[in-house]
Amino acid sequence: MDVIKCTRELGKAIQQDERYLKFVEAKKANDEDMQLNSLIGKLNLIQLSYQNEASKEAPDEKKLEEMDAQFRDIYGEIMLNENMHKFEEAKQGVDDMMNYVIQLLTLCVNGDDPETAEPKPADEAACTGSCSTCGGCG
Repeated sequence: MDVIKCTRELGKAIQQDERYLKFVEAKKANDEDMQLNSLIGKLNLIQLSYQNEASKEAPDEKKLEEMDAQFRDIYGEIMLNENMHKFEEAKQGVDDMMNYVIQLLTLCVNGDDPETAEPKPADEAACTGSCSTCGGCG
């Protein structure tokens, strides 16, 4: 079996995974949540207005502060939305799965045995080798 065919099979398996299915369901709920979409639209408009004002030769700092406060308020509302919360949680599950898969493939490309290669946990994977910047080994 060639690498591309195996990759397509992996893609099919990912699309059948419980984490992926939860993500698709959460994304659909977000897309159908009109209140959430209205808030996201407002957030995008504020962001564009902020960028326009900030790019002026002499931006109005008071306007920028007001827009920043509005942005933070609306962002807070968005993140309190139950559908957004479920989406973020589901997205994190898919992201974690994909990071694991990529790390495993990387180990195999670097010569590790595909049957026994095991990526390090996320808290160990970021080790810089300097104990002075570390929160401690597990």
